[in-house]
Amino acid sequence: MKVTEKDVAYVADLANLELSDQERARMLRDLNSILGHIDTLNELDTTNVQPMAQVSDRYDSKPGSDRFAYASREDVHEGLRKSLPHDIAVANAPDSNGTFFQVPKVIER
Repeated sequence: MKVTEKDVAYVADLANLELSDQERARMLRDLNSILGHIDTLNELDTTNVQPMAQVSDRYDSKPGSDRFAYASREDVHEGLRKSLPHDIAVANAPDSNGTFFQVPKVIER
């Protein structure tokens, strides 16, 4: 499968993105490169490879599982404070329907 300029223009339009000619060309090149790598991976014989639910041993209790321990941190709630009650927040809004904030539409086509 190959991504075409028409595909890039269609997706950019769906995402409401304005891409320059250079950006469109780069996106086309990058997407086709990604699909090329996926095609290469699809050529691999994975017949004897067990399915995996987790690609990292970070959550595994086997030896060596602390390999990714540096990426973990304590959940710290410094400066945690209570939120403004909903009724007060909505009452102070410049425009609301009593339940939700109402804001102007910002995306126009």
